[in-house]
Amino acid sequence: MATQTQNSAASAPASAGRVDDMAMPVSAMLFVMGTYLCFSMLDAAGKYLASTGLHVTFIVWVRFLVHGLLLFLVFKAWSQRDVWRMARPGLHLMRAALLPTTTLFNFAALQYLQLDQTMTVFLATPMVVTALAGFILGEWAGPRRWAAIFVGFIGVVVVARPGTSMFSPPILLSIGATLTYSLYILLTRKLANSETPQSLNFFPTLVGTLMLLPFAFTHWELPQTSLSAVVLFSTGVFGLAGHLLLIRASKITSASKLAPFIYTQLLWMIALGWIVFGDVPDFWTLFGAIIICSSGFYLMQREHHLRKMQRQDAHA
Repeated sequence: MATQTQNSAASAPASAGRVDDMAMPVSAMLFVMGTYLCFSMLDAAGKYLASTGLHVTFIVWVRFLVHGLLLFLVFKAWSQRDVWRMARPGLHLMRAALLPTTTLFNFAALQYLQLDQTMTVFLATPMVVTALAGFILGEWAGPRRWAAIFVGFIGVVVVARPGTSMFSPPILLSIGATLTYSLYILLTRKLANSETPQSLNFFPTLVGTLMLLPFAFTHWELPQTSLSAVVLFSTGVFGLAGHLLLIRASKITSASKLAPFIYTQLLWMIALGWIVFGDVPDFWTLFGAIIICSSGFYLMQREHHLRKMQRQDAHA
């Protein structure tokens, strides 16, 4: 799952002289595709580790511990005040707690669901963000965007298939992950102008590590093989690498051009699900994915159009 992707993009400084209407550089395209490959590897690693018997809470704790320690070194947090600065600590810490909660929901769902199933539901995030933005940010959606939200909801229903024998209760965990991550994105946007990029990236790892520490000790169990140990450590590495690649891409081109690439993660998830676990998406998952992706693309295009009109009005 692409957790914290919008966070990294929102907190990355805009590159000097970047023009939104210019063609997207190949380097930015490669960086953002690498981002979603890393996040797909993270989810695959979480699913694999859960299948070895490690408790989900312990896996998520190690993921945030390793990520946090690496980020501490990258940011040189022992000497950089921006890493620790919080202008609005209440919202800052609330947002930070939402990311490990999202990962916990997601990894718990992955114990029972295929990678492509959890990712398809997660792709409804843009719809949930648009629906909730009016209440949290005062950005109310118009009738066209509400229609797209409704279509996206239909796509989730197609994947979940409630009321049928194919319905799986763990899909509710994926829906929970989508809701908590949507709130995380909205708080990121709310705090982007008041908080430092370093603190926005670092505090979720710190809060996640501390928040899950008691539960991790309760379910403490070291990996039984060297492969499992390497995969466990890699969860933090994949998380950090994905964020750094997205930040690099965000310095080259605009977030609106990067946003559609989140849908490439579904392709990575399908490929990894087949290669690692022998899973093949069924017809209804693919059909639901098409509906959700179509709705998401429309929302992105609509938002880009509205922002372009606002810029034109500002210069008029």
